[in-house]
Parts: sequence; structure tokens; C-alpha cells
Amino acid sequence: MIFHHPLPVLPRAESASGIRPYQMCVAFRSLGFDVDLVQGYSADRALAIAAVDRKIRQGVRYAFMYSESSTEPTLLTDRRHLPTRPRLDFAFLARLKSVGIPLGLFYRDIYWRFPEYGATLPWWKARAAKLFYWYDLFQYQRLLDRLYLPSMAMAGQVPWVDRACMAALPPGFVDRPFAFRPSAALRLLYVGGLGVHYQMHELFRALEHLPQIEFTLCTRESEWHAVRHEYPLPAAGNIRVVHRSGSDLVELFAEADLCMLFVKPHPYRDFAMPLKLYEYIGAGKPVIASDQTLGADFVQSQGIGWSVPYAASEVSALLVQILNDRSMVEPKQSALRRIKHAHTWQARASQVAADLMESR
Repeated sequence: MIFHHPLPVLPRAESASGIRPYQMCVAFRSLGFDVDLVQGYSADRALAIAAVDRKIRQGVRYAFMYSESSTEPTLLTDRRHLPTRPRLDFAFLARLKSVGIPLGLFYRDIYWRFPEYGATLPWWKARAAKLFYWYDLFQYQRLLDRLYLPSMAMAGQVPWVDRACMAALPPGFVDRPFAFRPSAALRLLYVGGLGVHYQMHELFRALEHLPQIEFTLCTRESEWHAVRHEYPLPAAGNIRVVHRSGSDLVELFAEADLCMLFVKPHPYRDFAMPLKLYEYIGAGKPVIASDQTLGADFVQSQGIGWSVPYAASEVSALLVQILNDRSMVEPKQSALRRIKHAHTWQARASQVAADLMESR
């Protein structure tokens, strides 16, 4: 198979946009595929594309091509964000299509269609970027056999592309054992971003009055410094802020009783499926999520946690209830054990392989 990504695929990526391409590539290899990588900046991709073209001329048969898109338009992913090789990627996809190789692509997000997009950019840069995002969609509807989305709830936000070729492909998790370390305290964990799209003020307000509950916030150092003035830490010292990623998260998950997806609802949360939710599933940790988000709908429907309104009083009441009756957690843990196998990265790669090989 061919694996395409218009940026470098890095094993130690810290953000979801970098973690996902690497883990999907690893998952395809774990399924036994011989993976030819077309990744990196445009000069690197040009060399890899030339190598794939040679193999095809020599008679190599590829089962399919799978691409992970960037959060940026495909033509603007070079370091200077200029379209230096405008025909490179989509002309390559067109050649693959012409020889009968099925094409699938994961479309990461659609922030660019929301009013906040471009707030920190000059107006002309935002407008130019949007033209290139539209160009991506034009090529997708022309070339792809399958357009994968974080959830089918996002399909209504994606114009031009035929809904019949869309499918949900949420994030996954790396299946690894997490030892649990019991404690008298109820310990909460959040791993992920903090900022405009991930606001947790109500949780901080709740924890001011719950000194017997410990909360670990794990986020990137730059993001914490940007907003720390909005989040005064309680005098009780029951909130700690750390900056870890990758294998350094193992200890945090081992210590946690529950994981938090208790963030302020936003229209984007109506269809976004955050990577952190699936990392929580992989760690076997029940989740507390905020109502009016797709993540909360999933948590509730699968029985793997609780969904409550985004208010300090609501989450406080739930936490006190769990603190006083730890038996509430066991049914959620049992549900997590039942569903885990369906949400690994290998399960996602298997879905893609089945979809695209069936379409030949």
C-alpha cells in the first residue's frame, strides 16, 4: 500500500495532528502491509512519488493508497506555506486512480469554515488559505473513493463531496497495559489542549470547594502559559499542572481514577472526536464529559462514563456522589473492557483496508 501525508511522519509527535499519521502507518505495517511512504515536505514527497511511479511501471501492484491530510491546505504545507509544487500531490493521485488503485483520505478538520478561523492572520492570508482549502475539496470529490471523517456528524459541514463516499474513522489508541495504583483520594486526569476550543473554567471552580479530589492537568507548556492567568490554582493544592507526552503519560494514567472531557461546549464539538477520548478508553479510565458535545454522546451511549451539563455545580454533585460511592465506577470499567478492542489503531487500519480493497 501507499501511505501519503503532506508533512513529515514523526514517531515522537505530541499533537493529535502528528500522532495520528504515525500511528496509522504503524498500524498498517502491523497488519502485514508493505508500506511505501510518501511523506514530508514537497521535495521529499517528489522523490518518494517518483519511486512509486517507477515501481508501478515495473509492475508492482498496490492494494490501495491511504492519505492523512494536514490541518493546513495540501498545497501550503511547506515551511514557507507557499504553493511551490501545485501539481505534485493531486496529479500523483490522479495517476494512481488511472491505473485502478483505490484512494482513501482522512480529512482532519474543518476549522476554516468557522468564524474564528483567521482571527490571528492578516485578512488576505486567511482568504488565500480558504481558497486552497476549497481546492482540496474540489480534488477530493474528483479523485477519492473514500473520504474519512472524525465522525459522520461532520459530513454536513463538508460541501461538494458526495456523502455516499464518506465514512467515519475516529482516532484510536495504542493498546498497552496500565497498572492501577489505588488511593483514598479520587484522582482525575485531563490530557490535551487548553485554550479557546478547550476551556475548563467550570471544573476549576468546582475543585476549589472539593479539596479531597485531586486533579492533574497535562497540557503543553506553551498553552498553559498562555492561559494560566484564567485558571487560579486552589490554595488546597489539589490541582497540579504537568507537561508530558508519549510514554511519559503511562504514570499519569496509572494514578488516575477518572479522566475528564469536561470542556465548554462549542459548535465544533458537535462533530469533533478528540484523540484524548480514545486514549482514555485505551487506558481503561471512565470519562466525565460535558453535555452538548459528540464526545459526551459517545460516552453516554457506550456506558463508559457520565455526561453532565457544563457547570461547576453539576460536576461537583457528580464528583461528590462518586467519591461517596466508588461502586459507581465498576460498571463503566466493565463497559470499557467490552469496547476496547474495536477502537485500537489496528482496528482503524483494518477498516480502511477492508473498505478500499473491496472497492477495487
